[in-house]
Amino acid sequence: MTQPTDGDTPVPRPKDAAREYFVACPPGLDGVVAGELAALGATDRQLLGTGVRCMADAGMRYRANLWLRAAIRVLEPVLKADTPDPKALYEAVRSIDWSRYMSGRQTLSVDCRVQDSALTHSKYAALTVKDAIVDQFRDRTGSRPNVDTQAADLPLHLYVHRNRATLSLDTSGTTLHKRGYRGAMVRSPLNEALAAGILYLTRWDRASALADPMCGSGTLPIEAAMLAARRAPGLLRTRFPFEGWPDFDAAAWSTARAEARALALPELPFPLYASDHHAGALDLARQAARAAGVEPLVRFTVADVGEFAAEAPLRMMVLNPPYGERLDAETDLPELYRKLGGAFRRFPGATAWVLSGNASLTRFLGMRATKQVKLLNGTIECRLLRYEVFPLGAEPPKDERPPQQRRGRKWTPNPKTK
Repeated sequence: MTQPTDGDTPVPRPKDAAREYFVACPPGLDGVVAGELAALGATDRQLLGTGVRCMADAGMRYRANLWLRAAIRVLEPVLKADTPDPKALYEAVRSIDWSRYMSGRQTLSVDCRVQDSALTHSKYAALTVKDAIVDQFRDRTGSRPNVDTQAADLPLHLYVHRNRATLSLDTSGTTLHKRGYRGAMVRSPLNEALAAGILYLTRWDRASALADPMCGSGTLPIEAAMLAARRAPGLLRTRFPFEGWPDFDAAAWSTARAEARALALPELPFPLYASDHHAGALDLARQAARAAGVEPLVRFTVADVGEFAAEAPLRMMVLNPPYGERLDAETDLPELYRKLGGAFRRFPGATAWVLSGNASLTRFLGMRATKQVKLLNGTIECRLLRYEVFPLGAEPPKDERPPQQRRGRKWTPNPKTK
């Protein structure tokens, strides 16, 4: 074990060839994040629903926080122990030499979640971890680190499940979906990580026009612009917690950022359309796009969804239309969805993806979804629905698979679409 220090001169954490990471993400996007991690060099990827466990080198903390789009935070476990009671948790945490991770002059915070354990109170479990760390510094040096719940130098995440505790360094600090480009927001903004995950799920080729005819605060087109132009979302952040840790490799971080900046494209050879009937919302979208550095890549227009138009051939539309939980609370929604269905049909051959939290509304589109993916938008259970726009009067391609392998019912023309 590393020898104790005075608490003000941290002992650098040993560099190992590979370490474990847990990358948290919105439910339903673990497959997307696993693909992102594979591209960044992670191995032994395990999909866990709300995140991905993987193995990678020490540099993954830099690459992941720079490039991951559909993730929420990147955690590095430093302790796994059986904790049947608070005393066991305290002793396990105190057994770690915390001078390897921080100095006595730095601050810490502990975020906690408990599930199916004897420890049932998350705040008490977090307090136990904090006490173990503070007591260790006090006993060694006579001084103690302080707690900062907003911007700690060392943010920690504790997860206790069935009396088994995992304590991790939170390398991200502020959740990754908070890119930093969005200030004031319109009603029900879409989470940036969820928006990026949706774009991945559509399998958009990132080489052809894409439109959001109901863009609201502009999250989908902004994320699309960043994705197509290879803009690393982490470059928008001013600082990550790991920049103040004893094992921080400033040269490696500087190189990673420089390489990310060099990969960014200054322009795109195709348009991205962002339209909305609400001029105020569109102004906010423009401001966010400007802050993200992609305003020149997106064509913003104020227009009713029924009047949306695109100059370039359009093969992909992705949108998050409003979905009130009660139809009688927003009586205009059925008509809005009828207009939306009509807007889709003006682009035969295109594919439209709709995030819906209300199946009673999507029927007013007058179209049948050919695929659906379960997602969670905040606390609302949603479906990401795919609609193929066929030319007027045409049927979808014949399904040559055996009946037992087909999904859904036989397609029949909807009289409302004629």
